[in-house]
Amino acid sequence: MSERSDWSALRERRMAEPGAAEAYAATRLAYELGCTVRALREERGWSQRRLAEAAEMTQSAVARFEAGGTVPTLPVLERLANALGAELVVQLRTPAA
Repeated sequence: MSERSDWSALRERRMAEPGAAEAYAATRLAYELGCTVRALREERGWSQRRLAEAAEMTQSAVARFEAGGTVPTLPVLERLANALGAELVVQLRTPAA
């Protein structure tokens, strides 16, 4: 039980550091985008190499992206969407009350 409380205390300290919340949000977004691309790729029965060829990327770049290891640019997202036959939608919304 002390291990869990130690982890929680560490997380609280880290999240209180300047910029931590923003970095966490960016990492979460990159992970969610990667999961979405992976799901679309797998629905089509494609390998990472097949997607990389269609999007004019390397297989390792696709792997990093799917793992949430990179925050993509809009042109990269457009290439992936086009390769997958998907529509890229970028929105800014006010938070729900």
